[in-house]
Amino acid sequence: MPTLKLPRMGFGTWKLKDKDCVKGVLKALEMGYRLIDTAQIYGNEREVGVALAEKTVDRKDFLLATKIWVTKLRPENVKTSAAQSLLKLQTEYVDILYVHWPAWQYNAKKTLLAFANLVDEGKVKYIGVSNFGPKLCDEAIAVCPKPIVVNQIETHPLLQQRIMRDYLKQHDMYLVAYSPLARGHIREVPTVVDIAKKHKASPNQVSLAWLMHHGAIPIPKATSESHIQDNFGAQDLHLDPEDIAQIDNIKEEKRFVNLPRFLFPKKFK
Repeated sequence: MPTLKLPRMGFGTWKLKDKDCVKGVLKALEMGYRLIDTAQIYGNEREVGVALAEKTVDRKDFLLATKIWVTKLRPENVKTSAAQSLLKLQTEYVDILYVHWPAWQYNAKKTLLAFANLVDEGKVKYIGVSNFGPKLCDEAIAVCPKPIVVNQIETHPLLQQRIMRDYLKQHDMYLVAYSPLARGHIREVPTVVDIAKKHKASPNQVSLAWLMHHGAIPIPKATSESHIQDNFGAQDLHLDPEDIAQIDNIKEEKRFVNLPRFLFPKKFK
């Protein structure tokens, strides 16, 4: 694994807005989350920054990640947009800076060189990619002057990402799982619901525990204190081998996040 050490679970902020975002991040840090994930397109970097300014946890004791949007991936835009993100987040650096999608202005060599320059400047600790398949990861690894340590992709029992899980293990990269609760649909999966009843746990906890069993780092989003706590409690849930096998054998496959195709140049179609 890369020198970066990620916690078993992080806190996602997609769709968290205004006071809910500030309160959510503060509560997550208070409960023990040590990875906070946001993105430029979420429109909440400023609120995350407000929460981080109010926090009682030292900056060196938690990890912060954000993502540069597809319209900001030209080299000159990478530097300016990253500076804007740092200003909103009220921090001198982010631990992980992601290419959010390999689309629109993305050019592997030029974009990732700009990311590498930010590492040299101390504004970024590690480079990550998001929504990359094996071929795009191969290309990125080949042209990037710095290690690419993580790929953030939609992963849950209904989209198990077996190929990418194996690929990332072989390349010593982390898999950070976004939408780990299948956008709430995990509560409708009979196998997961039955296992939850067996362990007197929530379906959310079962999904998160299954992901962590496979070495993924889930970053569930939650607003209420009870849901933030429930998700965090998945780290204490120990699934039996037969539970893992049952979830592994789920045949249904469904993706809940798709970027509009017009944002992709022809070579990515």
